[in-house]
Amino acid sequence: MSHSPEGQYQPPRRPEGQYPQRPPQGRPPYAPQGQPPPPPPGPYGQQATQRQPRFEQPQYDQYGQEPYEPYDAYEQEPPRRKSKVKRWLIAGGTVLALAGAAALVMNHFEIPPFTDKGKAVSFGPAPDGKNEAAKPAASSKMQMPTGPKTDFKNTSTLSDGTQIGVATITGKKSGFTGKVWVWAPKEYNDPKYAKSGFPVMIALPGGAGFPNNYWMGTDLGLQSSISKWAAEGKGKPFLLAMPVLNPGPDDKGVYWDGSDIPDQPKMGTWLTEDVPDLMRENFRTVKSRDGWAFMGSSTGGFAGLKAVLKHPDKFKAVIASGPDIVPDSSLWKGHDKEKAENNPELLAKQLIDKKGPDVYLAFQVGDNENNKKTLPDVQKFVQTFTKGPIHTSLRVIPGGQHNAKTYVPNMGEGPIQFISKVMEGPVE
Repeated sequence: MSHSPEGQYQPPRRPEGQYPQRPPQGRPPYAPQGQPPPPPPGPYGQQATQRQPRFEQPQYDQYGQEPYEPYDAYEQEPPRRKSKVKRWLIAGGTVLALAGAAALVMNHFEIPPFTDKGKAVSFGPAPDGKNEAAKPAASSKMQMPTGPKTDFKNTSTLSDGTQIGVATITGKKSGFTGKVWVWAPKEYNDPKYAKSGFPVMIALPGGAGFPNNYWMGTDLGLQSSISKWAAEGKGKPFLLAMPVLNPGPDDKGVYWDGSDIPDQPKMGTWLTEDVPDLMRENFRTVKSRDGWAFMGSSTGGFAGLKAVLKHPDKFKAVIASGPDIVPDSSLWKGHDKEKAENNPELLAKQLIDKKGPDVYLAFQVGDNENNKKTLPDVQKFVQTFTKGPIHTSLRVIPGGQHNAKTYVPNMGEGPIQFISKVMEGPVE
């Protein structure tokens, strides 16, 4: 290395044409002769390399070298905005998914505010026997709620916004304490029907019918089917009462036949007196028996059939699906007289002998019932007792089995029309 007299750096002289060729990177050649040479080599005998910008073609100084710039002068990688947005979207979606899952869990376990279950349910204006303006004329076919109002709690909300309420009541006449689920169709709160009384259907389950009545749920579609049939003109917009059928579980085949068996809870009085009274206290109903009916399956079908035949002055019709025809509870042992008083065959004969009043019995039975006697027994009853005041229809369901899922959709294929044609409501 040499220096000029003034102490300035002088680069070593190189013969012409011996300047090293730059790598083929599209850079310009070294400066021509006579121009200042490139800067000195680095401390290790190699020319210092320079960091070049990432996204631009490098610029060169007059020596054909990349000018040195501080590190911060070079472009940094642009912020990854799309990646950040994506991360936020993923995080937001995860939060929403977790919140939705939590809401479903809280709804399932009936934890407010994610469910209406447990909240008070009001079916129309509060009953008020003192409100003279609300009372219908003496000639009216409808009856306003008599009160006292029952404290119903929501147990389910249907897709159309209607609600199923439940209350535990003690029957004034039976003394039995049990649950009753109630439902009103959408028409009930329609201002068009504000002064109308609605028909009532008491829906009874099969099996134990305790501690729940399986018609109170929405999975079997009874409530939505009633609304659909009413809209199609096939059926009435019935109010539903869905009481427990028995006072306890079906333990080893023990059930109560929906009857007042001596020394047992008075389930017959519960179904035919206390439950109708509950509906009259809380709903606008039809005064006469023309607005009152039963429906039921299996044991509930028997109980409904027997109730209409035993109390034709109170009830006009029944839809009995896969019913028993005679009482067969083991609790009847030693009570033959009372058992005969609750036998549909004997009750039908008595009604025929009395020549009325008229009742309408809609039967439906699957041809694949597990009890092979069910269909022949029903057919024999229809053949024997369809006369005088007893009017019957029978629908045999092809492939039908002994369950509620078979019976509900088939009610719309005949039975609901059969009873709706002879019942009244809504009426003023």
